[in-house]
Amino acid sequence: MGICISVASKEIHDAEDGHENVIFFQGNNVSNGALGLGSLYSKQGSKGLNQDAAILYQGYGVEDGAFCGVFDGHGKNGHIVSKIVCNRLPSLLLSHRNALAKTYTAANDSTFQNHVERIDGELRPSKNFHIWKEACISAFKLMDKEVQLQKKLDSSCSGTTAVVVIRQDEDLIIANLGDSRAVLGTITNNGVTAIQLTTDLKPGLPCEAERIRNCNGRVAALRQEPHVQRVWLPHDDSPGLAMSRAIGDFILKNHGIIAIPNIYYHCVTSNDQFIILATDGVWDVLNNDQVASIVWAADSEQAAARAVVEAATATWKKRYPCAKVDDCTATCLFLQKQHFIVPVET
Repeated sequence: MGICISVASKEIHDAEDGHENVIFFQGNNVSNGALGLGSLYSKQGSKGLNQDAAILYQGYGVEDGAFCGVFDGHGKNGHIVSKIVCNRLPSLLLSHRNALAKTYTAANDSTFQNHVERIDGELRPSKNFHIWKEACISAFKLMDKEVQLQKKLDSSCSGTTAVVVIRQDEDLIIANLGDSRAVLGTITNNGVTAIQLTTDLKPGLPCEAERIRNCNGRVAALRQEPHVQRVWLPHDDSPGLAMSRAIGDFILKNHGIIAIPNIYYHCVTSNDQFIILATDGVWDVLNNDQVASIVWAADSEQAAARAVVEAATATWKKRYPCAKVDDCTATCLFLQKQHFIVPVET
């Protein structure tokens, strides 16, 4: 199941077979030059229901702004949680951002204009980034609470990852929760180079394991999977969550699993070509450089996400012929209007 973006449409489109694993939404703030500069694709694995979800929202916030995200559900109701978050988080985050922007007075504006911080090696005004950062943290927390309050949904042992990228003019704000990943494709003298923008938030990371253990959670691997660290209840060998942050999974919320994302910032340069977001079904079998090369070699922007997913599923079957293939989902946002002919800066 997948989707190719239609540049003529101004409505939400779901996957071709009617499932709602991927959503494209085009708002009113999109110029003709920015139409179609992205794609989404999701493919069900062999484990059962496709629990992934993805969205690309063009015209988000400012003119030619964008919101893209992928969400990897897990547990019995993970497919429901991922779709709830995919549908709700973009509007929730934007409303939080707009409310925060209104709270800053003229005095606050002056303070921000006089305060700069080193980001990407350059001194840049930090006002917009700090507003978006605060909005991301508050929106993710509220999203977690909204999932918990769903009366007919048991998400005690079900949840979802979330990695989103927000583009506002030349600013990229990246928020990550769990082990999905965002990678930037940029042009260097050696061709397209992949730059990982997020850290996979797994229990094996020392800082994550420390927080979990400080909350009486246990971090340990199964004997048959010694390379996969999991989170367990203090006195029960369940549920064995393979990530350290998530929306949902409320049985572990008092034991170190949090819904607070890591936030990152990047200023787009003329050499930056695309952002690729994907669930761990892709990253488990393809590395960052391989994915960036696949995107760059795609026939068009609209074909890029599908090319990544198809390559990942083919690699799963070749490398692990007896294993069940994971769901694979990717969202690709191109940052330049003619990415195939962008010159290299010298």
